[in-house]
Amino acid sequence: MSTAVIDKIEYIVLLVAEFAARNKVSEAQAYRYLNQYGALALCDKHYGIMHTLSVSENIETLQSYCQRKGGIL
Repeated sequence: MSTAVIDKIEYIVLLVAEFAARNKVSEAQAYRYLNQYGALALCDKHYGIMHTLSVSENIETLQSYCQRKGGIL
């Protein structure tokens, strides 16, 4: 696997963990929630921009994105 792919995976794992901590849910629950509302696909597609922003800003963006898609966390 290339370094770029590994970096993207590690960043998405970090976002899932931080999202879980902020919302007081397990990492598995956070993963399922983010996947259900398309946020993980968004992270994959826009990794080039997202990794330059703060983790906090990205978590807020993911929260807002999921809520617009019907999420309740």
